[in-house]
Amino acid sequence: MKILTLNYEFPPVGGGAAPVSLQLAKQFAAMGHTVDVVTMRWQNLPHQETIDGVTVYRTPALRKRPDFCRTHEMASYLLGAAGKAYRLSRTHHYDIVHAHFIIPTGPLACMLKSLCGIPVVITCHGSDVPGYNPDRFKRGHRLLRPIWRSLVHRADRLVCPSYSLEQLLLKHCPDARTRVIPNGIDPASFVSGQEGEKKKQILLCSRLLPRKGFQHLIEAVRDTSLDWQVHIIGDGPYRQELETQAKGSKTPIVFHGWLDRQDPRFIDLFRQSAVFVFPSEAENFPTVLLEAMAAGLAVITSDAGGCPEVVGEAGITVPAGNVAALRSAVLSLLGDANKRKTLSAAAIRRVDEFTWPGVAKRYLELFESIA
Repeated sequence: MKILTLNYEFPPVGGGAAPVSLQLAKQFAAMGHTVDVVTMRWQNLPHQETIDGVTVYRTPALRKRPDFCRTHEMASYLLGAAGKAYRLSRTHHYDIVHAHFIIPTGPLACMLKSLCGIPVVITCHGSDVPGYNPDRFKRGHRLLRPIWRSLVHRADRLVCPSYSLEQLLLKHCPDARTRVIPNGIDPASFVSGQEGEKKKQILLCSRLLPRKGFQHLIEAVRDTSLDWQVHIIGDGPYRQELETQAKGSKTPIVFHGWLDRQDPRFIDLFRQSAVFVFPSEAENFPTVLLEAMAAGLAVITSDAGGCPEVVGEAGITVPAGNVAALRSAVLSLLGDANKRKTLSAAAIRRVDEFTWPGVAKRYLELFESIA
């Protein structure tokens, strides 16, 4: 098959959806398919390059940061990518357009369907579904509701990585053609540290937004003198407030900012930390949880969205936004080395259910049934 992947974010730029689109594209190429990607350019990244058999085209766009993209910056991707995607479609004769996000990428995908007759599959990632974000895009979704519904109807299939996101989408558009396919993980890329390498470190990693709930973990530990450290990987508009909240904490809290996944500091923090906390208030199918599980961390997460679908019985879940419950779970786990070891082993076993080759195969079966 010839596959055109569209995403305004693509590594090294972007959040959780960026590595998802990269890994799927790489798997499709490894299985013998032709894969092109049209994404936005940032700083000095090359206009065109080949990554593991995938040809990546980066088009002009307005973007100030690698980790965070504002609405007008997303819109600039459509303007910059439209011409390139159309020309490629006319000359390469793709069998399928695989777009990530209903908005902002869906309009470009549906334009190609109308002009070139190429079927469209859109993978939803959460923020593109109304009601998913408690702190962003509410006004945008209200204004764009007619366009959003039109895009949902025009897509040949919408893939939801979690059942919770599928139900939210169907709530707004009951006749949408959906399919649930989870995100994946390459367990080998997150080698678990040996027991002796583990340090008394609690790790958090994500874009720093209010809905990620990192403020709840800071509140849970700041008045307790733990002989553990809290390490936070990530950047975003909520960072300054989190750093202000963390000042004077009796438990040390270290902010590392945005780190590339290939950065040795990123790798060491995942390998050496013993506990991973992800207290989000709204999630789709968070890849970062799979990464933490593959690295053998004992996981505490919330019951929001797809988080319970990711961890299953291999992690501890607490009510989203409940600081008291989070504090109790953290203190209990820090004081129980056997429990941490048990959860670590269970997490490593569970990630085998979400390997990228298996996930990619399910996508290809869907593509072939449509194309």
